[in-house]
Amino acid sequence: MTDKTSNNNPEASAMWGGRFDQGPSEIMEKINASIGFDKRFYAQDIAGSKAHCAMLVSQGIIAKEDGDAIQKGLDQIKGEIEAGQFTFKSSLEDIHMNVESRLKEIVGDAAGRLHTARSRNDQVATDFKLWVRDTLDAVDSGLKGLQAVLISLAESQAHTVMPGFTHLQTAQPVTFGHHMLAYVEMFGRDRSRFIGARKRLNESPLGSAALAGTSFPIDRHQTAEALGFAYPTRNSLDAVSDRDFALEFLSAAAITNIHLSRMAEEIVIWCSSQFGFVRLSDSFSTGSSIMPQKRNPDAAELVRAKAGRVIGNLNSLLVTMKGLPLAYSKDMQDDKEPVFEAADTLGLCIAAMTGMMSEVTVNAGRLKEAAGNGFSTATDIADWCVRVLNMPFRDAHHVTGALVKMAEDKGCLLEELSLEEMQTVEKGITEDVYNVLSVEASAGSRVSYGGTAPENVLQQVAEAKERFLK
Repeated sequence: MTDKTSNNNPEASAMWGGRFDQGPSEIMEKINASIGFDKRFYAQDIAGSKAHCAMLVSQGIIAKEDGDAIQKGLDQIKGEIEAGQFTFKSSLEDIHMNVESRLKEIVGDAAGRLHTARSRNDQVATDFKLWVRDTLDAVDSGLKGLQAVLISLAESQAHTVMPGFTHLQTAQPVTFGHHMLAYVEMFGRDRSRFIGARKRLNESPLGSAALAGTSFPIDRHQTAEALGFAYPTRNSLDAVSDRDFALEFLSAAAITNIHLSRMAEEIVIWCSSQFGFVRLSDSFSTGSSIMPQKRNPDAAELVRAKAGRVIGNLNSLLVTMKGLPLAYSKDMQDDKEPVFEAADTLGLCIAAMTGMMSEVTVNAGRLKEAAGNGFSTATDIADWCVRVLNMPFRDAHHVTGALVKMAEDKGCLLEELSLEEMQTVEKGITEDVYNVLSVEASAGSRVSYGGTAPENVLQQVAEAKERFLK
């Protein structure tokens, strides 16, 4: 393969000033360019440049007339990009140089003054933080919307009894509303992680320059305030080399996608004919090209699958960052694509899950029927023996196990055993035991804080609205 050298590329050569006699080779240009993906930073890059320009003027570092021209030029460039009239050039490497090159075409030599007292190192760190911050806000809004759907579903299904599982085996009756609130709590923790990440990233790198700061009398507090940061970063080396904010976003995104995947897995199971607990709407189901009876929960399956992509994005950036010395290295150009892909994937998965759950149909009859299978009220007998017969729990557990075996041998439910049969195991058992054997009674008895009783669910719904939806 021939490595052709672009000796006559004035745009590329101008980027490096007088240091190089030749432009980069075609291969170097291809591997070095990031404009294919970092053009997503255009709004943040222009916002950072406008704030930097205003500060340079206020500090007397550049003339006001140059600053005014730069501001107008940046506004024009933003308009061109948003109108699809801007030509991005890979020869200019990245969003920063593409904007600066176009700015020079618009305002002339004044454009060259914009880069005073900054480097692409602090510029990209600022852009990236601004972009991640905007994304964190969008993710939080999406999760809040998902929680709202689940809280509404929990409220409407507070009395709907269903089987609770451990090891995917029937354990005890719970309510569907209680099950939905479990995911509300998961997504609440996810939101807290994103909120925490936002707080930690909200320091402005702008003005750190390449790595050592600058000799110009800049006001970093002014630019930080203009861009909505809490304050400037305290160490210029750390500022340009830090990508913790990207890693934190990816970590929180991976955990959120795991929660979405767990929920998707349950939807896939519940939609099967063997379970029949819920039915997805036509909007979130597909059919088969050969089997006309099929109704596939493909949206849920795809949400489940995409968790692996986001986990991979996190791992990719962790591996990239693990061995980098201070301060900036070109390896860090590869920090953006994993974050972009994870953000796109997470946003899509949240939207898909919100749509699925807002249109889901709950089969209350089938849920109740399944709740009674597998001797799910066995623990209620043991609790009754402890409460009424004053029996040690371990003894009560042994008695209940014997009753379960008897019912299993007879092929009947616990409540279908006669009193006489029960008394052959424990003579103290009375008719009162039948009051705890229905699935409704079982679920309704779990009134401890955080328990599944319908009255608890309704109280937790009210609290969840206050905690998460205000």
